[in-house]
Amino acid sequence: MIRRPPAVVCYICGREYGTKSISIHEPQCLKKWHNENNLLPKELRRPVPKKPEVRTITAKGFYDLDALNEAAWTSAHSQLVPCNVCGRTFLPDRLIVHQRSCKPKAAK
Repeated sequence: MIRRPPAVVCYICGREYGTKSISIHEPQCLKKWHNENNLLPKELRRPVPKKPEVRTITAKGFYDLDALNEAAWTSAHSQLVPCNVCGRTFLPDRLIVHQRSCKPKAAK
């Protein structure tokens, strides 16, 4: 069985990165998040995502990567905004695109 190297989930975008590159990615991702958030209409702007604090440490003294990733995944998904017509969730910039084509279902 081939074992993948450990991956860490970004709490901002929800993508996986290597343990060494996550520290490079997060500041860049947060900067991109700020730029995109500032372009949104005021009603769709979101509060700055907070890095989840996971205090769970394994017997060897390392952070529990699964708990850290679960918290980061939850944080990334909390950034999604529901469509007021169909209820599906989107990133705010994608919600605008979706709403152009989302129509209420006709009553049967």
